[in-house]
Amino acid sequence: MTATLYCFGESGNAYKAALTMALCGYDWQPRFVDFFNGETRGPDFRALNPMGEVPVMVEGDRTFTQSGTIQAHVAHATGRMAGVEDMEVLRWVLWDNHKLSSQAGTVRFLSNFLPEAKRPGPVIDFLKARLNSAYKVLDAHLDGREWIAGQAPSIADCACAGYLYYPEPFGFVRADWPNIDTWLARLSEQPGWKHPYDLMPGSPADRQ
Repeated sequence: MTATLYCFGESGNAYKAALTMALCGYDWQPRFVDFFNGETRGPDFRALNPMGEVPVMVEGDRTFTQSGTIQAHVAHATGRMAGVEDMEVLRWVLWDNHKLSSQAGTVRFLSNFLPEAKRPGPVIDFLKARLNSAYKVLDAHLDGREWIAGQAPSIADCACAGYLYYPEPFGFVRADWPNIDTWLARLSEQPGWKHPYDLMPGSPADRQ
């Protein structure tokens, strides 16, 4: 049964789910969500997900929301990646959700997708400082390690990498963090890996 992932290319959270499915060889197809024209605020999408967020995965009569839930389901169904049953994997998925992706996604949106006159400089600077602390934690953790948890890619790797391949500036420069840079390169060499703008429909270029 082919699963449908409601997503758009600019969403790092959707990318976590899409990348997990791609690396696990899951049977899925993307369904573009027109976030920037308000689709997630409309009644049809809210009926699908009252939280008004992507990603959403629909598989038969089951609907999954939140990237970590989708990742956990895919890992469990395929057995191709360690999932949240592994406490170290769960630890890093939760850390990413609270310390890395939540702030990276906000900074990236405020810095790139709002009109320049509406960008809140002090808020952006505050969040960039917090992100810098998160990068330090991740870079130090990856010193001497190939993967975040265990000896192979897990959903923790897909989660923590969710925003780190995007080209838009948000306070992350790969060259500044050699262990993160090497890890991201290693992850991108895995069979099935694609850049978010190639894996999911929608990119800033489409709106120009």
